[in-house]
Amino acid sequence: MSKVITAYEAAKLIRNGDTVAMSGFANGMCFPEKLCQAVEDVFLETGSPRDLTLFFASGNGDSGKSNFGLDHFAFPGMVRTVIGGHVGLAKKLSGLINENKIAAYNLPQGVVVNLFRAIAGGRIGFLTHVGLGTFADPRVDGAKMNTAAKEDIVDFLTIDGQEQLLYKSRPIQVALIRGTTADEFGNISIEKEAIKLETLPLAQAAKNSGGIVIAQVERLAEQGTLNPMQVQVPGIMVDYVVVDPEQKQTLLSQYNPYYSGEVRACTGALSGNRMEMNLRKIIAKRCAMELEKNAIVNLGIGVPDGVSAIALEEGISDLVNMTIEAGPIGGVPAGGLELGASSNADAIISQPDMFDYYAGGGLDLAFLGLAQADQNGNINVSKFAGRMVGCGGFVDITQNAKKVVFCGTFTSGKTKYDIRNRELHIIEDGSSMKFVKQVEQITFSGEYAVKTGREILYVTERAVFRLTEKGMELIEIAPGMDLQRDILDKMEFEPIISENLRKMDAAIFADSPMGLRSKFE
Repeated sequence: MSKVITAYEAAKLIRNGDTVAMSGFANGMCFPEKLCQAVEDVFLETGSPRDLTLFFASGNGDSGKSNFGLDHFAFPGMVRTVIGGHVGLAKKLSGLINENKIAAYNLPQGVVVNLFRAIAGGRIGFLTHVGLGTFADPRVDGAKMNTAAKEDIVDFLTIDGQEQLLYKSRPIQVALIRGTTADEFGNISIEKEAIKLETLPLAQAAKNSGGIVIAQVERLAEQGTLNPMQVQVPGIMVDYVVVDPEQKQTLLSQYNPYYSGEVRACTGALSGNRMEMNLRKIIAKRCAMELEKNAIVNLGIGVPDGVSAIALEEGISDLVNMTIEAGPIGGVPAGGLELGASSNADAIISQPDMFDYYAGGGLDLAFLGLAQADQNGNINVSKFAGRMVGCGGFVDITQNAKKVVFCGTFTSGKTKYDIRNRELHIIEDGSSMKFVKQVEQITFSGEYAVKTGREILYVTERAVFRLTEKGMELIEIAPGMDLQRDILDKMEFEPIISENLRKMDAAIFADSPMGLRSKFE
C-alpha cells in the first residue's frame, strides 16, 4: 500500500495534546514547510489540533517577514508547550511565549538532538555537563523561559564527584521530517539537502515512542531504485510521505549544488564581493587574527560569520578547518540566512555527531556573538526584556571549545563613526550599553569557563577584553579611541585595566588585506 498522502491528510493525523517534533535548521534547511502550513490550515478550519507540545532543535522562521516556519503554530490554543533550542526567528510564536500564553523551555541545541537519540534508545534522558552554570541548570532557571513553564525537565546530579545535568526524555507522538527522494516503501534519501541534521534519530525516537513519522520530500522513486548507502531514513521508520516538488534547499536558494556536494565550486566563484569597510569588518578582521594553522573552528551567525569572509580575503581558508554545528566540515561556510551550509565541504555529518565532537573538546576555536556581557564575563544571547530568543548551539559550543572569541559591536543601536588614517572615531554612540553589571540571563558562564581553564576573549570594534579569575580585563583599545570617553563611560562596570594595555593593530582599520597568510607559513 502506498504511503503517499496529501499534506492536508497528514495534518489531520495530529491529535490534540500530541508532542510534535520536527527537523530543520533555522533558515529553512531540512524544514517540512508544506506540512507545517497544512497543520495551520487544518487548525484554522477545524480548531484542531490543539494543546500541542512543539519539540525541536533549531526553530525555523524568517524574522516575521512572512508566515513561515514555526509561526504556522502561532495561534492561541494551538500550542501549550515549546521545548526547543532557538525560537527567535519565529516572531509570532515567540510573542505568544513572551505573553505567557505558551509554556517555554530552552535547551541547548546539541542537548536536544542528543535527547532525540536518548528517546530513540529508550533511555531516561541525556546526561551531560553541557549547561552547567547557565540558565539550563536547575540551580539557575532550569531551562524555564517564562512563568508559564512549571514542569521541571532538567535534574542536577553528582556522579563519581562530577557535576552533571540530566535532560529528561519524553515520548514523541508525531515526527515531521524532510528529505529529497522517497521510494514506494518510504525509504528517504537526502541528496539535494545541504545538511543531514538529526533526521534519523528523530524518526527513531517517534517510532520507538509508538508515534508516527511523516516525511516531506521533493520527489518519488520506484522501490528498490535508491542506493541503500544513500538512504538516510529507512522505510520501516516512515509511516507517511508527502510530496512537495517546490521545496527549497534554504530560504534563499531553490537548490545550490555547492552546498549538497553535487559539484565543487571553483575558488573564484566563492570569493564573492569583499566585505564593506564598516564596524562588522573591523571586528571580523581582529577576530581573524586569532586563527591558527590547521585549527578546527566554529562560526556563529551575524558578526562571527564575517570571519569566514576575512579568511577568504586573506587567502587562508585552505589553512583552517571551518565547521558548522549543523554538520559541514571544511569548505567555505555560508553566512546570513544560509548559515549552516558550506560550499566545497570536505564532509557533512549529522548534527548529533557534530555536537558529540564539540562536547568532547574537539573545537580549537569558536567565534560567537556578543549581545550582552557582564563584569563576571557572563554572556547573554538567549533572553532580552523577558522575550525568549533561545541559545541555539551557543552553550554546547562555548562551554567546550578550547578558546572562545565573543564578537560584536561595543554598544547596541545605530552608531555613527568614521574610519580614517587607520583610526576609528565615534561620532555618535549606540543607544544601549552591552557591557552591564549583570546579564539578564546566563547563556555563557564566566565562572564555569575560568574553572575549566578556557581561554576567553571579547572583541569589539573599539576594545578587546579577556576573562581572568578576577573578572574582565581590558587588553586592547582601537587607535583613535579615548579610554574614558569611548570605553569606560559606555560600560556599567569598570573592567580591570591591563598593565600592558596596547593599541589594536592599525592594519585592522585599513580596507586592505592584513597579510595573515604569511603568519601561517
